[in-house]
Amino acid sequence: MKPALHRRQLLLAAASLAAPAVHARGTPARVVIVGGGFGGATVARYLRAWAPRVQVTLVEPAERFVTCPFSNHYLAGLRSWDSISHGYDGLRAAGVQVIHARAEDVDGQRRSLRLHTGQELPWDRLVLSPGVDMRWGALEGYDEAAAELAPHAWKAGAQTQLLRRQLQAMPDGGVFVMVIPDNPFRCPPGPYERASLVAHYLRQHKPRSKVLLLDAKNNFSKKALFLQGWKALYGDLIEWVSLAQDGQVVRVDAAALEVETVFGTRHRADVLNVIPPQKAGRIAERAGVTDASGWAPVRGEDLASPLVDGIHVLGDAALAGPLPKSGFAANNQGKVVAAALAAALSGQPAPTAWYANTCYSLLAPGYGISVAGVYRAQQGRLIDLPHSVGVSPLDAPPAHRAAEADHGAAWYAAISADIWDR
Repeated sequence: MKPALHRRQLLLAAASLAAPAVHARGTPARVVIVGGGFGGATVARYLRAWAPRVQVTLVEPAERFVTCPFSNHYLAGLRSWDSISHGYDGLRAAGVQVIHARAEDVDGQRRSLRLHTGQELPWDRLVLSPGVDMRWGALEGYDEAAAELAPHAWKAGAQTQLLRRQLQAMPDGGVFVMVIPDNPFRCPPGPYERASLVAHYLRQHKPRSKVLLLDAKNNFSKKALFLQGWKALYGDLIEWVSLAQDGQVVRVDAAALEVETVFGTRHRADVLNVIPPQKAGRIAERAGVTDASGWAPVRGEDLASPLVDGIHVLGDAALAGPLPKSGFAANNQGKVVAAALAAALSGQPAPTAWYANTCYSLLAPGYGISVAGVYRAQQGRLIDLPHSVGVSPLDAPPAHRAAEADHGAAWYAAISADIWDR
């Protein structure tokens, strides 16, 4: 494992993208971006900065974007709802046309995007950053109606608020059951951070309660760090059941708050949090850029779709090799795509694409861990940069864990300002 300072130097070097010179002539090029989250909003802001003559339109249904990162903090009562919600006035002030509507369909031949209002937006380049959709029915009994009883809360918003209310209403001595899917899915460390912060809430307010994790995997991101932290912080409050231990759930009875595993074991919950398998957001499928996996394959150099010309896909919807589906990664991808588009639309050489990711996880106030990596494109694919991937050390002293918690909070403040809050 490389020292933490060396990792940070690598990340800073990889994330710095020089803004290409842009000298557009004639009619301004039209770039339409679908999705105003970490990826899409980043493309909009940086493309306006690097190619000021390009007409940039951002399509996003929500007037305020609620982030999945730090939504676990809200569940545990450590953050307010407003602190994880962001508006689009800053992007408008930067010259981005923001349309609050739902993208319904894409015509790749005519290069047109149709909105739910009936409006059609012509484009020269289309950027899709629609996040994820749930694979309803992948778990028997779990559909949209069931999610109103056993929320997934894997899209921050009403589902997150519902899960928070259920957690608050849970009796002391109750069981919080979380169903965790197999890879790939949005934010690989997210379920385990959620388990940690739910345990923190329960320890403070309902100390006789328990967290039960039913996992469709045997391994997960930062596993050794999470297991060590859980033991130190919560004793036996959290129980993790792996695939090998019959943790894979195949059936959900949301009305009874009950789940069944592969070998027929039944577990009943007082609060049931089901995170189902996922896929790229619906508009990616409508655009024809997804494959049999349900995700959108992309070219490593610029995240262009190999299936439909003129479309780029980024963020959680993209099948981007080893790069995790995280907010940090989506923001970084947004800058790569903005730089690539600014160069392409002005006839300049494409910049070299480097990618970076850091995932911070909070296990309790003052106790943080992280994983980081740097990636590059090679013959259309994304690969790990050798010796660049590292994690927080095991057995670190409290001061180290506290510093990582502070770094995570600082990252969230900085990335929110970078994208929305300026």
